[in-house]
Amino acid sequence: MQKFTTLTGIAAPMDRANVDTDAIIPKQYLKSIKRSGFGPNLFDSWRYLDEGEPGMDHGRRRLNPDFVLNQPRYAGASILLARANFGCGSSREHAPWALMDYGFRVIIAPSYADIFYQNSLKNGLLPVVLEEAAVQQLFEGVYAQEGYRLSVDLDRQTITTPSGQVIHFDIDPFRKHCLVNGLDDIGLTLKHVDDIRAYEARRHKEAPWLFR
Repeated sequence: MQKFTTLTGIAAPMDRANVDTDAIIPKQYLKSIKRSGFGPNLFDSWRYLDEGEPGMDHGRRRLNPDFVLNQPRYAGASILLARANFGCGSSREHAPWALMDYGFRVIIAPSYADIFYQNSLKNGLLPVVLEEAAVQQLFEGVYAQEGYRLSVDLDRQTITTPSGQVIHFDIDPFRKHCLVNGLDDIGLTLKHVDDIRAYEARRHKEAPWLFR
C-alpha cells in the first residue's frame, strides 16, 4: 500500500449527500479485481452522457459538461470534498480503488458509511471527518476560488487552506500508523513473517503427518 504523509492538491466539490458506491463505481465494472483501471469509470453514470460497459474505449464517450469533475477548473484534483454519508450502499472495495485510480488521495466529508470508511483506510485513501460547518466553509472556498488547494498533513492531523487557516481532524491512531507506513492487512501480517516461519517449522516437527 502506498504511504500517506502529506499532500497538497486541488480540491473538487461533490456537492450532494448520500453518494452511494454504485454511483462511485457502477456494478457492471466489478468483475475485475486488479485494483487498477477503474479511474475512467469513477462516477460513470454522472460523468458520461451515454451508458458505459466494460471494454469500451471510454476516451471516445460523450462527457457530461455539467458534471463537476469534467469542468477544467477541477482537472487534476486529488482531494474530494463531499457531503454526509459518503460511500453508502453496497460494500464494494472497488469504490476506493476507483477514487484512487482517478487520482484522489483524500476525501473530506462530515460522515461516511462505515464499510466504505474502513475500505478506504485499508487501501491508502484518507477519509477525513470534519464538522459540517467546517466542510461547508471548504465548499465555499472551492466555489469562490479557482485552483483552490488544500494541504493535508497526516502526521499533524491538519488541513491548511490557501488563506493559512489550519483545521485539525481526528483519526484512529492504529489506522494513522498503517497509512503513514504504507501497511495494509498483508503488510501488517508480513511484519511477523519470522514468527510465522518459526511456528511453521515447529509444527512440522511436532506434527509431521499434517504436512504429508
